[in-house]
Amino acid sequence: MALLPLLHSLPTCKNPSPLRRPACAHISCSMEVERGVEFETAGSFFRRESAVGRDLGVLSAALHRRALGGEMRIFDAMCGCGVRSLRYLRQAGASFVWANDANEDSRGVIVSNLSRAGGAAPPGRERRKWVVSHSDANRVMAENYLQRVLFDMVDVDSFGSDSSFLRSAILSVKLGGLLYVTSTDGYTSGGHRPQQSLASYGAYIRHMPYSNEVGLRMLIGGALREATALGFHLLPLFSYYSYHGPVFRVMLRVLRGKLHDPCDYGFISYCNRCGHSQGFSWEQLGQMCCPCCSGEVSRSLVVSGPVWTGALHDANYVGEMLELAGEFGWTDLEKLLKRMLEESDPRLPFGYIKVDEIARRAKINSPPLGALMSSLQKEGYVASRSHISLNALKTDCPMATCIEIARKLQWR
Repeated sequence: MALLPLLHSLPTCKNPSPLRRPACAHISCSMEVERGVEFETAGSFFRRESAVGRDLGVLSAALHRRALGGEMRIFDAMCGCGVRSLRYLRQAGASFVWANDANEDSRGVIVSNLSRAGGAAPPGRERRKWVVSHSDANRVMAENYLQRVLFDMVDVDSFGSDSSFLRSAILSVKLGGLLYVTSTDGYTSGGHRPQQSLASYGAYIRHMPYSNEVGLRMLIGGALREATALGFHLLPLFSYYSYHGPVFRVMLRVLRGKLHDPCDYGFISYCNRCGHSQGFSWEQLGQMCCPCCSGEVSRSLVVSGPVWTGALHDANYVGEMLELAGEFGWTDLEKLLKRMLEESDPRLPFGYIKVDEIARRAKINSPPLGALMSSLQKEGYVASRSHISLNALKTDCPMATCIEIARKLQWR
């Protein structure tokens, strides 16, 4: 039987008074406000710390709606209390949002929240602005695909390293549309469960000092693998890491065709002996070694992959997000988006170097990050801060040279 989403006309809870909280589907309402949008949680899954990820999703959805120049349909596969769906309607201007959550107990609060965006069809239109369903996300997406119902954007805020949704999510997105995917498995991206990363994302991940960036690259690579099998190509628009959870979120554009540059999907290595990182293509399998070992095989070399090795962000796209954030008055996002812009330099390789590691290897006190970056740039290297780790930098400078430059700073 086809899945039929239901739309209830439940009353919206009024603002609670200091002395009494209103009833919402027989559950006490917990009122929240995010970017001026008021909503209820009522015991359903909700994290205040994930607000930035929702902000970035809204900015992307709003940009895509402007690019479309018309209506935009969004599928929120695991909507929780419905705050993302509500914000897509209210702030991104989505014309229709399908909010799905497997937990049917959350129905009352989801419907109540979406009612704040208005449930009636505008004049001259017969379609509703939103619907709510409670089923397995893969089932909903598969049934929509079979009925040729596609979306301009699909948001899957999943838990752990569950990648079972990737294929159906890719098929649910219109060509040129957006796919917003998630992982919250920092233990696997940290290289502590390589068999799990292999099963979920097709990548054997081992521990590296920049494991949180590896988590983003593992997620992109896993999605890219599924897309390629379906005849699609994915373009990363931005990649965001947050330490709470932790949470890895990536916005991808779905395009027809194969991967343009196969060198962006390969293997990465880190040498525990000298700290040097480098990438390897599929053709170089069996020839991996670190320069510090004079071409010989070394047990100090740690290899992970295959993962995405290209840029984590599209500079032009992040620039548009930064401009739109200013229009919205979300000035607190400026620092993050500007840091993503810095990371977008195509000359920068994967990974980042923590200043403390440079100091430990140089046997000196940690130099100021800003001074170290300036010295690297004066020497002709590219250097930027990382949005993932506050006391780290991304650079094309080898570790050995970073150590020399840091020592010179210490001697000044």
